[in-house]
Amino acid sequence: MTENSQRRPLRVLAAMSGGVDSAVAAARAAEAGHDVTGVHLALSANPQSFRTGARGCCTLEDSRDARRAADVIGIPFYVWDLAERFREDVVEDFVAEYEAGRTPNPCLRCNEKIKFAALLDKALALGFDAVCTGHYATVVTREDGARELHRASDPAKDQSYVLGVLDERQLAHAMFPLGDTLTTKDEIRAEAERRGLAVARKPDSHDICFIADGDTQGFLAQRLGRAEGDIVDESGARVGTHDGAYGFTIGQRKGLRIGHPAADGKPRYVLDISPVDNTVTVGPAAALDVTALTAVRPRWCGAAPAGPGTYTAQLRAHGGETPATAELADGTLRVEFPEPVRGVAPGQAIVLYDGTRVVGSATIATTRRRDLAATAG
Repeated sequence: MTENSQRRPLRVLAAMSGGVDSAVAAARAAEAGHDVTGVHLALSANPQSFRTGARGCCTLEDSRDARRAADVIGIPFYVWDLAERFREDVVEDFVAEYEAGRTPNPCLRCNEKIKFAALLDKALALGFDAVCTGHYATVVTREDGARELHRASDPAKDQSYVLGVLDERQLAHAMFPLGDTLTTKDEIRAEAERRGLAVARKPDSHDICFIADGDTQGFLAQRLGRAEGDIVDESGARVGTHDGAYGFTIGQRKGLRIGHPAADGKPRYVLDISPVDNTVTVGPAAALDVTALTAVRPRWCGAAPAGPGTYTAQLRAHGGETPATAELADGTLRVEFPEPVRGVAPGQAIVLYDGTRVVGSATIATTRRRDLAATAG
């Protein structure tokens, strides 16, 4: 049974970002008979007046757009200031992770710490039953009353990866009205237009919401300062310099500023980032092949799995699935891949699936790469 088939009206707090998805989600929740209140989260201490194209969010314009949408839907609306909590739990965590040579996903942290922790806790304290967002994912209620998180009906829009941090308690109070309908984004916009919502043609936000210009390296440089170091190849030979190891991610190819090509003439990629000696190591694409990893801080969308299991794994928000075997041992998730995967970096999240069901997630701590010498031999 999906969430939209629930019969009992609920008191629902709809998180309204000022975009089209959250506006339509709030409208659908109200249309389903729920008692809906809209809330816009002020997450920036110094919001801009306007967005820059499709980048960023949390501007004064977004707040006004959310208020206008709530007025059209006919629901109460409030603005809640969570800027300090967002700064501590999301922005500072983001900077610290990059400084440590890891690659975080701030959207997962925001869902875990802000929308389904700070916001949810406040909602429950005020007597609300659920928090509604415009994410594309589906909540299924089993016969025994337990709730499961599943992929959206439309795989092309699925956002369950960034919701893989939700635990059983948070999932029990989550509502995603857009997740179980096979509608394209154009159809969502058309629905918003039919409902008289002015955000129908508003561009989607992209990239990292608190970096409005999309310049992550510049954002980090302002906070961490210039720290010149070496770029070396796998033998340790110096092949270039950089202004801060925090400006790189595992698997990166562009922006390396390496003055001369590799001996084989092929492109080189970032293989390792060492914050201790401020060194970035580069090498061939094949050296990125990962056969196993360990992940920490697991979070389960239900009961933790018992013993080893076979799953599919997603390693990036817009990545595909890959087969994997996983086992939880002493609080650490150990994962092996029958076929090597690439673009895997410490700090990223791995989300495990059983079919369409989200089993849980964990933060990648270490990776084991394929032995190229043994393969060549």
